[in-house]
Amino acid sequence: QVQLVESGGGLVQPGGSLRLSCVASASIFRVFAMGWYRQAPGKQRELVATISADENKNTNYTTSVKGRFTISRDNAKNTVYLQMNSLKPEDTAVYYCNADGWYKNSEYMPGDYWGQGTQVTVSS
Repeated sequence: QVQLVESGGGLVQPGGSLRLSCVASASIFRVFAMGWYRQAPGKQRELVATISADENKNTNYTTSVKGRFTISRDNAKNTVYLQMNSLKPEDTAVYYCNADGWYKNSEYMPGDYWGQGTQVTVSS
């Protein structure tokens, strides 16, 4: 069983930045494709960013965050990050990391492991 623990959420003004972290409990993390999802009140969970497990560490982003968010990983620390810049009120959501995803026709499919979520609120 792999546990994921997110941190780094909080309240930030529009235009500000936050960096989310997700630490996995097992070193097998290095073979996992990872994803960040978010869920705003009254909306479905949305895939935000993904990063592959191979040496290329290929990344993908949903259109609304391209150029503002960056996903990265540090396998030595069993950690995946989401750097969020130029935050907007519409980025307000609970952010979840997901582990052990897989790709179907280049589309990321979530794996079985989820973190508990971290709240991000963008407001003046």
